[in-house]
Amino acid sequence: MPKFFDEMYADGDGTVRPHYREFEAWLAQQPPELIERKRAEADLIFRRVGITFAVYGDDAGTERLIPFDIVPRILPAHEWAQLEAGLVQRVKALNMFIHDIYHEQNIVKAGVIPAEQIFRNGQYRPEMQGISVASDIYAHIAGIDIVRAGEGEFYVLEDNLRVPSGVSYMLEDRKMMMRLFPELFSRYKVAPVAHYPDMLLDNLRSVAPVGVDDPTVVVMTPGMYNSAYFEHAFLAQQMGVELVEGQDLFVSDNSVYMRTTRGPKRVDVIYRRIDDDFLDPLAFRPDSSLGVPGLLSVYRSGRVTLANAIGTGVADDKSIYPFVPDMIRFYLSEQPILNNVPTYQCRRKEDLDYTLANLAQLVVKEVHGAGGYGMLVGPASTTAEIEAFRQRVLARPDGYIAQPTLALSACPTFVEAGIAPRHIDLRPFVLSGETISMVKGGLTRVALREGSLVVNSSQGGGTKDTWILEK
Repeated sequence: MPKFFDEMYADGDGTVRPHYREFEAWLAQQPPELIERKRAEADLIFRRVGITFAVYGDDAGTERLIPFDIVPRILPAHEWAQLEAGLVQRVKALNMFIHDIYHEQNIVKAGVIPAEQIFRNGQYRPEMQGISVASDIYAHIAGIDIVRAGEGEFYVLEDNLRVPSGVSYMLEDRKMMMRLFPELFSRYKVAPVAHYPDMLLDNLRSVAPVGVDDPTVVVMTPGMYNSAYFEHAFLAQQMGVELVEGQDLFVSDNSVYMRTTRGPKRVDVIYRRIDDDFLDPLAFRPDSSLGVPGLLSVYRSGRVTLANAIGTGVADDKSIYPFVPDMIRFYLSEQPILNNVPTYQCRRKEDLDYTLANLAQLVVKEVHGAGGYGMLVGPASTTAEIEAFRQRVLARPDGYIAQPTLALSACPTFVEAGIAPRHIDLRPFVLSGETISMVKGGLTRVALREGSLVVNSSQGGGTKDTWILEK
């Protein structure tokens, strides 16, 4: 019996799961040289279009092609229905939590979350205290990382609420599969994802400042050297809105304006892909050349909407993650539909003791870490690496959490040796505005190295198209 849940093959006897039967039959009929030719074509097109990911500090170059795998990750309708309900519930509670901590702070007063966990958090922004934001929505776009383990149970691994990326790869992966293998889409009724930019634009327009009937929306990027610049430009183009940098915007008369060839144009909604600290040099980092001087003042007065809101990062910090199920119970009076991964908080003595005694079996993460950096995967680490990490944890216990090493589910993947199982996760994108909505799909990331559990693009991971089957 395999140690992990296989997405295509049932445990034990290798029987193909019902929702993969058509694909498996099709795949068995394809000559290997045809598949290899299609893979090369995909790489060529992705490179031509510019679908790359910048890797900082990489001696090999500043940009790398994200490997694309042609075996889709397929989920039947009933599994997606469970995931969707859990995601809506979770994001609703997270938005209520962020509003609460910047206003009444009821969850702190009730003793559900220790005050220091919030107010000493590096992502807490006291400048947001008491500020009203449109529709009380803070995380307009959330990327929630889902993993599958055990007998196939879904778990939330991480909440990404600041500037979640990857949706452009979800869209481009689908376009690529339809281009390379159109015949597959006559065999399967796959839910569409191409309308995501329209949903995103409608969502952003729905949270415009009060009294603005025809809002101007822009995408704000740090510039072409950012690792996700392709996505910024892609989404602006797909939504039909301007892609701007901080230097393209200015504040006047308590409003934000965009410089255009026809003169200044007021901006109402900014989908910003810039971290809080760089948004306004008058309020945050004075050395930032990426932001707009005076932006926070306009934001505080309710005359511009920022998506996502300033200060959302406090809710996706890994030290807050263990409390999300408690948030759901506190704000919604419901039991969580999706479970967290069991988590040890090293700031607690008993959790620290357990973590230090079991480093070789655990995954240990920095609470502010991202992109697969700042973490220890115990079973894949050397004794020297484990001991070096032990010293880091001992020096700052409150900066780390630990989790059991999950046997992430695996999906057949084309690698150099042929088709072999590789571990995957899933990042659906949840939009919050007048309603909470999402396309049926997400970005499936795959760890291409044999045995690896790290799926991040910056760590050599690839992507797959995600098929949600219609009923």
